[in-house]
Amino acid sequence: MAVKQSFSGRRAAEIVGITYRQLDYWARTDLVRPSVTDASGSGSRRRYSYQDLLRLKVIKTLLDAGIRLESVREVFAYMQDQLGEDITSANLVVSGNRSVLARSGEELIDLVQKGQGVLNVLPLAGIKDEVDARIVALPLTADEAAPDAARRQA
Repeated sequence: MAVKQSFSGRRAAEIVGITYRQLDYWARTDLVRPSVTDASGSGSRRRYSYQDLLRLKVIKTLLDAGIRLESVREVFAYMQDQLGEDITSANLVVSGNRSVLARSGEELIDLVQKGQGVLNVLPLAGIKDEVDARIVALPLTADEAAPDAARRQA
């Protein structure tokens, strides 16, 4: 059985480019909960999957585009409903306080031609590349270097 790589909370925050405090808040408020291991009391550690990192990076991108956190919650929930696991496969068009999901280049062109004053287009496909680059660029922690050994000791 292949072991999937997982990331500690601190490592996930570092890869995504957010603070640990933000990550903790997002987990406690159910924006993105870690899918590998959730916190289960004092001293327990959260473990995030690669898909969790992509979700976190999408949220950070939305916040960086100026969307308020309460709106990000709604947009992100809609994106997950529409796209499932592949949330980086579309473009998000943000116009003022409205956002529209475009799954293909043709849809995006149609939206831009019919819409007025599209302020921001967020191509989410680049998020995967950004997360991959950060994972490769950062040195492995002892936890990540020998996950099998740590599991055997547990």
